[in-house]
Amino acid sequence: MSVFKKLFKQTFIYGLATVLPRVLAVILVPLYVKVLLPEEYGIYSTVMAFLILGNVLLSYGMETAFFRFVTKDKGQQKIVQSTTLTSITISTLIFLGITLFFRNYIANVSEFKPEYVTYGLLILALDALVVLPFVWFRANEKPMRYATIKIFNVVINLLFNLFFLLMLPKLAENSDYWNSLWFPQNKVAYVFIANLIASAITLLVLLPLYVKIGFGFSKTIWKQMMKYAFPVLIAGIAFSINEAFDRILLKYLLPENIAEVQVGLYSACYKLGMFMTLFVMAFRLGIEPFFFNHSGHTNAKKTYATITKYFTLFGCLILLVVVVYIDIFKRILIPNSQYWEALKIVPLILLANLFLGIYHNLSVWYKVTDQTKYGAYISVFAAIVTLVLNYVLIPIIGYMGSAVATLAAYGSMMVLSYLYGRKYYDVPYEVKKICSYLLIAIGFSAISYYVFNGNIWIGTALLLVFSIIMFFSEKKEFLKIIRK
Repeated sequence: MSVFKKLFKQTFIYGLATVLPRVLAVILVPLYVKVLLPEEYGIYSTVMAFLILGNVLLSYGMETAFFRFVTKDKGQQKIVQSTTLTSITISTLIFLGITLFFRNYIANVSEFKPEYVTYGLLILALDALVVLPFVWFRANEKPMRYATIKIFNVVINLLFNLFFLLMLPKLAENSDYWNSLWFPQNKVAYVFIANLIASAITLLVLLPLYVKIGFGFSKTIWKQMMKYAFPVLIAGIAFSINEAFDRILLKYLLPENIAEVQVGLYSACYKLGMFMTLFVMAFRLGIEPFFFNHSGHTNAKKTYATITKYFTLFGCLILLVVVVYIDIFKRILIPNSQYWEALKIVPLILLANLFLGIYHNLSVWYKVTDQTKYGAYISVFAAIVTLVLNYVLIPIIGYMGSAVATLAAYGSMMVLSYLYGRKYYDVPYEVKKICSYLLIAIGFSAISYYVFNGNIWIGTALLLVFSIIMFFSEKKEFLKIIRK
């Protein structure tokens, strides 16, 4: 099997495991819109944004460090695995103990109910404790096990959401016991409880892998890993700011009487950007171990260049498809028309996530050369862009300011990574072709959405033209890959 076919196969499997949690989030939007008040959905979205930052802090770059050290020296695989497991387990338990002790203070500062803080902290800890098992599956090229357990988590989460929000209210009508468990004035709590139960069950399923890996600790290896991981942690914190702080800043920068509602509208329509997000996440999960495993090959740089070109090409296609058929997608995924006023953010969010995906491809240079500090520099710069633009634009144009800030942040990351990469690990990217695809896709999307107001016939014609250009430009290389 060629490297491309192997990569695409693993990307598909990882993609399935990545798609379903995101699909769950989208499927649940109509349910949440029906059951939760807009401000409640805004609260949920803001808490989840904080959890994104928490997930980064609790894994502190060890996921990427694990990949690097496991592939770097095959003879030290066991001690690297056990050291990583021990480190994450101890740090997670310490974090949980301290934060639960101060949960009332945290609730007061964040302006959330103490019970929401408690749920969030428990979810964070449980999710941190499964980081190493999942990364172990990826490092050992066991995508099916990875996907199966991820999908299992999704199913459990979905079932408990349906039970708490749909079945429990009906059961409560005819039973004192069930009625004692139903609190209609605090429905958002059940969303967190469903997530908490799913995370706990997932950890139980993965506990046998704890036994297989075993606890152990090498101070020398741990120091080396932390040195490698620290810049990744800084980059992760910065990245979480780019990914999630828009909702947090909307909550605290908009007037209090509209903030939660605006966060709810923004978060719901942001879901339509999931098509690009899913593509980027699935590709990243498949490509990261591939980057490290393929770095020693003589044709590695050429392979990286080809992968980046095709990623961009298919990303452009996704951008156009979603923008052209946005009126169809909104009726399926966001059936409540009260949320449609925020649809104007969707083209910007799609393009921003395409830029982010290209950045992940370009970031190979600092990962395989052990210069992860540059990833931190780039992400920190983008985080500053995010914070500054959100701070300036939200009071003026509301959630559109957050969409613009996201696009600017991810675009700057893409450009900076390319420029630094040329200096330290020059990959022969087909820059003219990549830029041509991007410009055509952006232009066609703008024409379809902004000039012709989403006219589906004109949009479909533009999509067809782009597909023809894509096919004839890449026909020979497509056939070569298929035949390998």
